[in-house]
Amino acid sequence: MAEVVLKGVSKLYPGGVKAVENLDLNVQDREFCVLVGPSGCGKSTTLRMIAGLEEITEGTISIGGRVVNDILPKDRDIAMVFQNYALYPHMTVYENMAFGLKLRKFKKTEIDSRVREAAEILGITDYLDARPKVLSGGQRQRVAVGRAIVRKPAVFLFDEPLSNLDAKMRVQMRAEINKLHTRLGATMIYVTHDQVEAMTMADRIVVMKGGVARQIDEPLNVYNRPADLFVAGFIGTPPMNFFQGEITSVEGRLTFESPQLKVPLPQKWREGAGGYVGRKVVFGIRPEDFVEREKDDGSAFVGIKAKVEVVEPMGIETYLYLSIDRHAFMARVDSDTNVSVGEEIELGLGMRHAHLFDAETERAIC
Repeated sequence: MAEVVLKGVSKLYPGGVKAVENLDLNVQDREFCVLVGPSGCGKSTTLRMIAGLEEITEGTISIGGRVVNDILPKDRDIAMVFQNYALYPHMTVYENMAFGLKLRKFKKTEIDSRVREAAEILGITDYLDARPKVLSGGQRQRVAVGRAIVRKPAVFLFDEPLSNLDAKMRVQMRAEINKLHTRLGATMIYVTHDQVEAMTMADRIVVMKGGVARQIDEPLNVYNRPADLFVAGFIGTPPMNFFQGEITSVEGRLTFESPQLKVPLPQKWREGAGGYVGRKVVFGIRPEDFVEREKDDGSAFVGIKAKVEVVEPMGIETYLYLSIDRHAFMARVDSDTNVSVGEEIELGLGMRHAHLFDAETERAIC
């Protein structure tokens, strides 16, 4: 059993700076949990507190049902993979992977068995006699992961392990770590600033900002039902478009109105949005939820006209940078859409996937 539980965990640095504030998190046994957010949001500090590399100011951390607040890192039954690999340059791959086991006085036969088993899993058997300087970034990262695997810990901790790799290698290593999670059946907690990594790898995502967990949920729920404006803008590539305005009511019909848009709201939003008549709100819609009139799926179609500022062909799709009265936003359309810079086009809003937020609290309304 390798459940990791954080209750009311906070980290206060000298000067009153709160890196993490009152974090409650329950990572289930064998779960792949990803902490994601911008730089300085507290995600790496959280990981380091779980590892025992940072003392907590308040709260408790439990691993496998045991409170570990006062337990040394080496006794927490965890293994950590760092961003910079942290390999010993004078040692071979074999020696790097075996080093931790030697310190723990494992028998040579057991060490050899574990190192070769991990090397086989990671596809680095041919490099066991090589030193790190002759390896590629991806191979070094595999060695760092292998050094963690041989420990057979209860929990694996990853601190932005792919950030030093090129784009193609990051995609490959994401898949490798996912396969590794399935094969080992281990509990893994993974830190990244890359929301694509979070969406593609996690069983659950913890979206953090300013030391606070803004939403903890499964990836598709975070994407489709963001808890607030920050989560809505952070998760998704390209990010969600936002329009500031207010809700009006005429004969019981609710409408979002801004200098750029006038959007009749779906009937299903009446209960949630009805209490916001006359109040400031934010309307959000993702670039992929714009539709062309001839391709509309029959749902409520709200047409808008916008000026094309930039056209970016991406192969299978095209990004359009648009503006209405100098308010910039983006749309993703099919690659066969024929538009030119400076042209005025009409697009529809796919209201089934639109969102409404309270402008003051930034919490989701609908």
